[in-house]
Amino acid sequence: MLLQRLSVCLRTSQDIQRHVCRLLTRPLTQVVQRRAHGSSFAHRGELRQAKRIVVKLGSAVVTRGDECGLALGRLASIVEQVAMLQNQGREMLIVTSGAVAFGKQRLRHEILLSQSVRQALHSGHNQLKDMSLPVLEARACAAAGQSGLMALYEAMFTQYSTCTAQVLVTNLDFHDDEKRQNLSSTLQELLRMNIVPIINTNDAVVPPPEPNSDLQGVISIKDNDSLAARLAVEMKADLLIALSDVEGLYNSPPGTDDAKLIDIFYPGDQQSITYGTKSRVGLGGMEAKVKAALWALQGGTSVVIANGTNPKVTGHVITDIVEGKKVGTFFSEIKPAGPTVEQQTEMARNSGRTLASLHPEQRSEIICHLAELLTERKEEILAANKMDMDMAVNAGHMPQAMVKRLSLSPSKLNSLAIGLRQIAVAAQDSVGRVLRRTRVAHNLELEQITVPIGVLLVIFEARPDCLPQVAALAIASGNALLLKGGKEATNTNRVLHRLTQEALSMHGVTDAVQLVSTREEVEDLCRLDKMIDLIIPRGSSQLVRDIQRAAKGIPVMGHSEGICHVYVDADASIDKVIKIVRDSKCDYPAACNAMETLLIHRDILRTPLFDQIIDMLRTERVKIHAGPRFASYLTFSPSEAKSLRTEYGDLECCMEVVDSMQEAVDHIHKYGSSHTDVIVTENEDTAEHFLQQLDSACVFWNASSRFADGYRFGLGAEVGISTARIHARGPVGLEGLLTTKWVLRGDGHTAADFSEHGTMKYLHESLPVGQPLAGQRDSN
Repeated sequence: MLLQRLSVCLRTSQDIQRHVCRLLTRPLTQVVQRRAHGSSFAHRGELRQAKRIVVKLGSAVVTRGDECGLALGRLASIVEQVAMLQNQGREMLIVTSGAVAFGKQRLRHEILLSQSVRQALHSGHNQLKDMSLPVLEARACAAAGQSGLMALYEAMFTQYSTCTAQVLVTNLDFHDDEKRQNLSSTLQELLRMNIVPIINTNDAVVPPPEPNSDLQGVISIKDNDSLAARLAVEMKADLLIALSDVEGLYNSPPGTDDAKLIDIFYPGDQQSITYGTKSRVGLGGMEAKVKAALWALQGGTSVVIANGTNPKVTGHVITDIVEGKKVGTFFSEIKPAGPTVEQQTEMARNSGRTLASLHPEQRSEIICHLAELLTERKEEILAANKMDMDMAVNAGHMPQAMVKRLSLSPSKLNSLAIGLRQIAVAAQDSVGRVLRRTRVAHNLELEQITVPIGVLLVIFEARPDCLPQVAALAIASGNALLLKGGKEATNTNRVLHRLTQEALSMHGVTDAVQLVSTREEVEDLCRLDKMIDLIIPRGSSQLVRDIQRAAKGIPVMGHSEGICHVYVDADASIDKVIKIVRDSKCDYPAACNAMETLLIHRDILRTPLFDQIIDMLRTERVKIHAGPRFASYLTFSPSEAKSLRTEYGDLECCMEVVDSMQEAVDHIHKYGSSHTDVIVTENEDTAEHFLQQLDSACVFWNASSRFADGYRFGLGAEVGISTARIHARGPVGLEGLLTTKWVLRGDGHTAADFSEHGTMKYLHESLPVGQPLAGQRDSN
């Protein structure tokens, strides 16, 4: 029945000709230029340049779990991706399995049908005996399934106005020069006409593979892995994508305790791999795939082995690979000089555990030494920063606010050093601090103590001063640290990281802070959920949103927006209003704690205070956007705000009118971002109600919003400002990088001792807290 339904979708030869003409004349949405074939791509990011791509679909990808019939939903999503890439101007070829499974399903159906008819005729009644199916020969199944498989592909590609052509090959077609040239010519012509060739071994006639039958320098066609590799090299393909039922290549069989997915595989790494058994279907296993991949790589074709059966990624696995995302295992001939980001994370975690076990005085010494290096080596730092600044200015596309953040100066370095020394003092009483002590029972004491979170990933844009600040906080809290800085500050970051590692080396924990300098995409870093414990973005609201969206299973500390409000109450002091509003908006407009919306009590309109506010903002060249209610009071109003939920990040702000403090609170709850909000008033009752009712990370009375800063709070420095509801909130300093664990010290106690028939009773007595003394026990 399936074949009958599919046959309706098939075109006549005239239809196909008209279709080809239409494809050849239609404009392409994106034309990918063909590159000169010779060497494979060195990095994943270069895969975007792939023009000719071979997609190999393994048996486990194409067939259902029962091995009878095809996985139609999975196949449909793969066809959609191939068609999309084809319509971008790429040249797509498919090497597919599935003919045997399709034929097995069809033959079983025919056998069951014929058996049931015969039994009904012989028995004379409708009750049928148990029917057993004979063992079906694979070649017969392939013969019966080839036409149906091709019909299915044709019907699916039809939905995307893409034409296909079937090509059946055997090993002999590659060994015979004339046949090989004919095959190559046929495929070239199909690609020229924008047709997707669908290639498979002719399993109806192909002889069984002979072991170790590879010719010198030539791979034999034993399975579709070797076929895809041979075809990719013959056709000078840029990329071969081999889809299987595993995530990629592991260093040991998947499912074993120590198995780790290999991100990039190099030809010299074969000895470090332990192969498992082959998949439930198909001829080849992972060893065959690796052999085929290395052969294709040697021939100039890049290779990625990935999972084509995972329902979470099947719908975009091919396009993700072509976009250069970290999917599966990428085969590369060029091995980087430094460690991979996974290796860096592992190194940081191991060294971070040693860092956490140091005495507090030792961690403080490291931070103080780093503070000294910032001032002693300032000429080296400023020279690197000048290189970054010159490159930024010459590029000409960097906003002025970002250029300002990128710049370092002697005074900035001195301020950094002062902040680091404050952190060094706080580090004396951070890790291992006892928060709670309880005598559960006689000789059974429970303690809750502070411990590091683990491995932190801090992603920051063009702000190199962030690196020593965050590094000092990580050292003080005993956390391992992975840093990913913006490319705009590459030279400065490199020098600052080298100085950080120099300071760490004094106590043998050099690797605890790592700087990611490889071509890792931020999205790929956010997928390391088994290696990273917390992500902290430092940058624009767009960066924070992107990271929150990309993070898979890793908590993200930060805020996506800094829409800070200043509410001027009817009882506000003129002098305080002018000072606070000016500082909140004009001191550093690009900061996340800068005022973005000014709320004015209605009674202040048309008063000298209101006129002074407007005059001051005009003098400071602040562009005012009127809220809808404020605009209604004015005959000639400023430009109306497009949204009351806007973070301008510049000398611009929204101004709106409210009737009361309560209405101001309601407005902030509706349009704010729970960052920092201010009330200016001389009425203490009004201020206290504002402070209690407003649900923001920072709420101020008669103080500038710019005080929402770790340094101004006396935290020494901050890793960022969090608007989250759990864990740290507001400016996050040393305390926000710690978590807790419970330590129970007993003397052979068991839960049975406290049961109905036990001999012990719970006491649950609170004890004084403080640093625990080594070996301290209850002597009673």
